[in-house]
Amino acid sequence: MTVETSIVPAAKFADPGVTATGARRASVGLRGLATLWINTGTLCNLACAGCYIESSPLNDRLAYIAASEVAAYLDEIERDGLGVREIGFTGGEPFMNPEFMAMAGDALRRGFRAMILTNAMRPMMKCADALLDLRDRYGGRMTLRVSVDHYTRVRHELERGKRSWGPMIEGLRWLGENGFAVHLAGRTRWEEDEASLREGFRAFVAEMGIEVDADDPVELVLFPEMDETADTPEITAACWDILGVDPSDVMCASSRMVVKRRGAEKPAVVACTLLPYDPEFELGGTLAEASGPVALNHPHCARFCVLGGGSCSKG
Repeated sequence: MTVETSIVPAAKFADPGVTATGARRASVGLRGLATLWINTGTLCNLACAGCYIESSPLNDRLAYIAASEVAAYLDEIERDGLGVREIGFTGGEPFMNPEFMAMAGDALRRGFRAMILTNAMRPMMKCADALLDLRDRYGGRMTLRVSVDHYTRVRHELERGKRSWGPMIEGLRWLGENGFAVHLAGRTRWEEDEASLREGFRAFVAEMGIEVDADDPVELVLFPEMDETADTPEITAACWDILGVDPSDVMCASSRMVVKRRGAEKPAVVACTLLPYDPEFELGGTLAEASGPVALNHPHCARFCVLGGGSCSKG
């Protein structure tokens, strides 16, 4: 058996080496660092109902990272020839970090692709002139992934709150009108199958006049839901073959995330974008220290990545 649904939930995910039944737990080795995520800080202009890392206007558990601290990791990539192709920026809302435009510009200047996750609301629009400058200099290597939880206002605002739709639409239209590369991120929490969701988003992007292929899982990523309180199956080493999942497709096989904890003297590297707070998934202070395998010892590993097929990266 590879999924253990008969075990008392409290006994699960207690040991990084073995599951609750004593089976060898699955782990994922780093096949190559393709994407380095930078968490710019957990402060956000919204407090969404299902935010993966509880970002809000009050949550500063992850502090604003400085451009100089990000530069040190970019230096390490270049010095050690790590092969990173993409720098991803997430939050919170990245555009709220006062040094964000400097760090994004630094990454692009060095030749990396930049993926910027944003809600496309007022914080982004305050940076409009600086964004246009980056577009003019590096537009082919910069993508903004806008969170649109559903293609209808009602359901989007169920997730993000009242009056969140209008400013997002304004920002999204501005990006499209000004020739930015745009991707979208939706959710699967709704009572719709994937085909219906993609059909709805296809009509949405046509109305918006933006170039997004709603059938492309990169240009429109649909994230599965996560619930740490749900009874989630553990993933054993035997799961890969039985589930037909390649461990190299799991997010931690090709990416890491840098975070700056509130009160910390320096940033740390964690296994993935979904687990910024759990000390078990803090891997070290440098990318070299964070290059070891990751034990899939968290419900998110099973529900989101292995069984849900979710990933924050292009691959």
